[in-house]
Parts: sequence; structure tokens; C-alpha cells
Amino acid sequence: MDTTPAAWLRERPSLTGTPPALHPDAVPDDPLALFLNWITAAAEAGVAEPHAATLATADADGTPDARTLILKDVDERGWAFAGTRSSAKGRQLAVNPAAALNFWWQPVLRAVRVRGPVVEAPAGESAADLAARSAAARAGVADGDWVLWRIVPNRIEFWQGATDRRHTRIVYTREGDRWLRSWSGGDGTRRGADEEGRG
Repeated sequence: MDTTPAAWLRERPSLTGTPPALHPDAVPDDPLALFLNWITAAAEAGVAEPHAATLATADADGTPDARTLILKDVDERGWAFAGTRSSAKGRQLAVNPAAALNFWWQPVLRAVRVRGPVVEAPAGESAADLAARSAAARAGVADGDWVLWRIVPNRIEFWQGATDRRHTRIVYTREGDRWLRSWSGGDGTRRGADEEGRG
């Protein structure tokens, strides 16, 4: 019997969820609207923490780093997350203000990937976010160290898996003040932003 890590990993089941019906031609032109639909559907399907995501950053040398955190807000200004300026992510964002977020909702076989430059929220918003935390969570945070950041996305990908591995990808890319949408379907169908989906 092969007991290597590779063999053990191959034996683990994957794509065990149940994807909802998806019609890429019918999704909204605004990726924010689609994200709110998907995260709500994930919660309704029993995903325990649908607002948890992996945040990837890189330091000045381009060395990547990643951690799991909670999405604080999402609107037309960007995708908000928070932490201390003195943390690893804070130091990395100070020298390389760009990041990516990845949401994975296994029960519904859906993932969302968001990437773009990162901006700091105004100091008042960061202070309000810190104040909303419990007293225990605020303990030890130095004055001015807590920051609310926003990813201002230039690319958002919605991925829905399929047990036959014929996955569907819907990709929004920003062009100026509008979004272009393209998608590839599990049946091999592809539609580009020049054909449909101009926001």
C-alpha cells in the first residue's frame, strides 16, 4: 500500500458540494451585485463563515504571503478588511499596496477571486471599525495602529465547480469606469467582453 503524502492526498475526495443552477448569460453587469447574491446564497446553503477569505499580499521583494481574515464591508468603494499597521500585512501593504482576496464556499462549489490596488480608508473609518470590536479585541492596539483597507478591484472572477471538472468561470475586468464581462462554460462555450456584458 502506497502511504506517501501524495497517495494520501490523491485519495481525499474533492468537489463534494452541490452547485446551484448558473446561467452565465443572465448574471448582472455589476460584479458587486453578483457577489452579494453569491455570498447570501452561500450563507443560506449553510456555509458557516461565508465572509471569511484568504488575503494575499507581497513584500517589497515580491515574496507572497497569505492569511485568512473577515471581509468587513463591500461596496462601490472596494472590498474592506482591517488589521494593524504593524502587522505583516500592514508592513507589506505599506511597500506594495496591492492584494488579492479568495473566497471558497465548498458546500456550493463556488469561489470568488478579487484583486487590485489597496487604499487606506480615512482615519475616522478605521477608528470606527476598531470601536465596533469588543473590548477584548481592542486591547493592546496602539493609537493609530488599526487600519481599514479597501481593495479597489480591477479583476473579479466567479468560479463554479462541477463534479465532472467542467467548471464555469465568469470574469469581470475593469476598463475605465465600466466593467467588461467574459465567461467560459463547462461545455466549452466562451463569450468575450466584446460580445456581451459591458457594464
